[in-house]
Amino acid sequence: MAAKKTTSKSKKISREQVIEAYMTTVLDAETTPKSVYKFCKENNFTEDEFYSFFGSFDGLKDSIWTTFFDHSMKLAHKNKEYEHFSNKEKMLTFFYTFFELLTANRSYVLFTLSQDRDMLKNMMQLKGLRKHVKEFAAGLIEEQNDTKSIKILKQPVSVFSEGAWLQTLFIMKYWMEDNSPSFEKTDIVIEKSVRAIFDVFETTPLESVLDFGKFLWKEKMN
Repeated sequence: MAAKKTTSKSKKISREQVIEAYMTTVLDAETTPKSVYKFCKENNFTEDEFYSFFGSFDGLKDSIWTTFFDHSMKLAHKNKEYEHFSNKEKMLTFFYTFFELLTANRSYVLFTLSQDRDMLKNMMQLKGLRKHVKEFAAGLIEEQNDTKSIKILKQPVSVFSEGAWLQTLFIMKYWMEDNSPSFEKTDIVIEKSVRAIFDVFETTPLESVLDFGKFLWKEKMN
């Protein structure tokens, strides 16, 4: 028997409420729900309401990550100075804000990214996030290219947008393993990696790349 539908007088659930219910359910049970039917029944909304937002649990998990991205960008744009930031400052602002949101949801993030022994399966939920990060980075790179009058100095957008995504994954892995107070070492990694990637883009990389490499080597040896 299908879950009972809500009447027209009932308060309809929102997309954000479904996400919150899913994350809470996962953390409380320390496992993912076995079925959409059971998940909806336990959280007092209908399958129809669930499917109006998500086609499956996989779609919901993907949406959680894109929601992290969207909230990060909204928070960044609340800063009145954001539009006047350099592209490097915009990227830094995004990463700092994004990882603050991940920290606020650290228990869920650590669970969902280590749920399956197959790392590829864990990474599948990041497809939407990858698309958004690459589009954001591509926009910054295109703006930077517009300031370069000599064509040979312009950088390939696809290469650097993919680099920004790989940078995101690298910082995320570092953050997951970071045991420093308030994840202050992750903040250092963000600052040094963003500076390095923009210096590479501006073709003056050596000092920043070496500085970043020395920091990572020191961390590995400690």
